Amino acid sequence: MLPTPVSAEDLNIYGRADLPWDRVRKALDMAIGLPETAEFLGTVSPSGKPSSAGIGCVESDGHLYFTSGPATRKSRNLASNPDCTLSLRLPGVDLVLSGEAHRVTDTAELDRVTAVYRAGGWPAERSGDEVTAPYSAQSAGPAPWHLYRFTIHSAVGVALTDPHGATRWQFAHRGMALSQEHSDAPDDATEVEAQRS
Repeated sequence: MLPTPVSAEDLNIYGRADLPWDRVRKALDMAIGLPETAEFLGTVSPSGKPSSAGIGCVESDGHLYFTSGPATRKSRNLASNPDCTLSLRLPGVDLVLSGEAHRVTDTAELDRVTAVYRAGGWPAERSGDEVTAPYSAQSAGPAPWHLYRFTIHSAVGVALTDPHGATRWQFAHRGMALSQEHSDAPDDATEVEAQRS
């Protein structure tokens, strides 16, 4: 089960109509890992050029996981900048998750996640610190593949069916404490004004 947000902000422009996270979580539980669920990973190259690629996600132990060949653009982009987005078309909800993805090399975690893939019908196996299978999606590149763990920092969801709503959620993560420290610190303009007084 994915984590519970620490805050929510109603984004609905037609009055108050929060989109409850429980509704999104149920849609994720129903659709994640299915081949018909549209899932796209957005990354940024070292030069700042954006890239998007279709992926296949699974959920395990509160995280989303995906595979990617080491020579693919998305893997190269993540090696230089782990910040990324996952965009999903779920039953009744469009969802964009922002966060970071890091390669998994822990064998126990690899074994646990490849078992989830197998339970969903993809015959993935761990081979050392990589994933192999007789086939995969074209966008993954040739085997073997790296496994990535996606950590959610924030999400925006828009309901496609009644009751409609739009909400932004924030999630607890390692970088959150640092960003809160910076938000409590005075900005440069405040510091300059204080020095003039």
